[in-house]
Amino acid sequence: MLMTKTKSHDFLINLAILLSIITILYNIGEGIISLLFGYADETLSLFGFGVDSFVEVLSGAGILHMVLRFRKSKEEKRDGFEKQALFITGIGFFILAAGLVIASGINIVLQHKPVTTFVGIIISGISIATMWLLMRAKLYVGKHLKSEAIVADAHCTRTCFYLSFILLGASLMYEFFKIPYIDAIGSLGIAFFAFKEGREAMEKAKNNSVCSCGSADSCKK
Repeated sequence: MLMTKTKSHDFLINLAILLSIITILYNIGEGIISLLFGYADETLSLFGFGVDSFVEVLSGAGILHMVLRFRKSKEEKRDGFEKQALFITGIGFFILAAGLVIASGINIVLQHKPVTTFVGIIISGISIATMWLLMRAKLYVGKHLKSEAIVADAHCTRTCFYLSFILLGASLMYEFFKIPYIDAIGSLGIAFFAFKEGREAMEKAKNNSVCSCGSADSCKK
């Protein structure tokens, strides 16, 4: 029985590591494609979504480090590397939020319109499916390991899930209805979530709390 429990625990830890690696690799690929097409199609919401993906890579690196350390010890307090990763992540989100607000204002004043938002529809659709699967898998692993840190990461993935819906909505409304300023409005929505994630990352970097994104009820200090 003890051996079975050990094997089950090891399997779940390895699955958590695999999910963290998939999250990092997916965000890198998503970020590259979003930046390239966002720039080429002159769609700010897609470009901002791409930058957000790269900032998420920094956060994902901290999570992977935590899970690897968790494999050796059940201690979930953040170490120096994770706090530094969170601090850099928070700064990155703040810069992204400020840049999107400024760029959105400029686009509105200049009445700038994207060439097309079709790629945004495709990327957001793929992201919604991927983030949902990752979120469910992380929740499963976190609950079975009784790890608040992994459950918290699942809630952060849920934030990315919501972010994808903002991109999808903005891309659909512009591509099919050519609604003025909808790309800029979508960018402001992404900026809001980026600021929110940045603030949460900075709060986590200052202490040893393990909080889920947007859920104060799951914090422990």
